[in-house]
Amino acid sequence: MKSICFSIYLLLSLSVIGCTSHTQDDPPVLDRPHTIAVSAAGTKIYLTDREGQSSIEIPNVTGDYLAWSPDGKKLASRKYHDDGNTWSIHTMNSDGTNWKRLTHEKNKWDSVPAWTPDGKKIAFAREYKDSEGVWHAEIWMMNSDGSEKTQIESLKGSNPHFTPNGRIVFASEHKDKKNEISIADSDGNNTIHLTDNEAEDWHPEVSPDGKQITFMSKRDGNHEIYVMDIDGSNQKRLTFSDVDDWLPSWSPDSSEILFSHHADTGWDMYIMNKDGSSLRKIIRGRDAVFKP
Repeated sequence: MKSICFSIYLLLSLSVIGCTSHTQDDPPVLDRPHTIAVSAAGTKIYLTDREGQSSIEIPNVTGDYLAWSPDGKKLASRKYHDDGNTWSIHTMNSDGTNWKRLTHEKNKWDSVPAWTPDGKKIAFAREYKDSEGVWHAEIWMMNSDGSEKTQIESLKGSNPHFTPNGRIVFASEHKDKKNEISIADSDGNNTIHLTDNEAEDWHPEVSPDGKQITFMSKRDGNHEIYVMDIDGSNQKRLTFSDVDDWLPSWSPDSSEILFSHHADTGWDMYIMNKDGSSLRKIIRGRDAVFKP
C-alpha cells in the first residue's frame, strides 16, 4: 500500500541539535527572530530563526505536518493516537497553549492540515481502509475550531493547500492511482490536472504570491524538489541529490523554499532560493514551515 509505505519515515525519531528545552513552568519567550516552526519527526516541535542558530522548544506538545494560521498566531499539526492507528488534527497557540484536538475518527489517518486564506477553516487529508479492505484517500474541510466537518466528495487524494484566492491545490489520485498535482475550486468543482507523468508527484504548496507551486516528485528516480507556475507550466527540478528531498514549503515573500533532506544521519532541514541557488542547511528536523 503506497500510503502506508510512504508513511514509514514518519515513525523515525529525531532530535534537534542546539535547542533549549523548557518546562511548563518555564515557557519559551517567543520573539521576532523565531520565524520557522520545525517538527522532529512527530516527537517535539521547535521554533527557530532562519539560520537555525537560535531555537526553542514549544513545551508539552508533539506533532508534525505543521501549518501556521494566516495571522501567525496558531499552528495546526498531525498527531498519532491509539498506538499510531489513529491520526488526528490538532491546533495550538504558537507558545503551545490552548492545545486542542479537532478530529477523533478512530482508525482513520487525518493529516496535512491547511488553513484557508482567511483563517476560518482548515482542510485536511483523511485516509483509511473500509470494511472490505478498500483504501480511501479523501479531502475534508472543517471550521478552525473543529466544527462542521464536511468531505469534499469530488476530490480524491491528499495534501491540500490553498491559493491566495481560495482554490485548492492537492495531490490527486489519478492515472492508476499515482498521485498527480491538481487544482480545484474549494467546493471540488473545476478540477484541472497540472502534472501528468508515470511517477508520483506529492505535497504541493502554493507560493504566497500565488504565482508558483513547489512540490516533490519521484520522476527522476528519487524524491526531489520541483517548482512550476500556478497553471502547471515551466516545471523545473531544483534539487539533485542521491537521497530523498521532501516536503517543500515557501518563505512569506515567495523567494525561498524550505525542504527536508534525508542525510545519512537522519533528516535535515535545508533552505534555498526558489531557483535552487544558495542551498544551505539550517537545522535537524523532519518538516518545517515559515511563519507568515
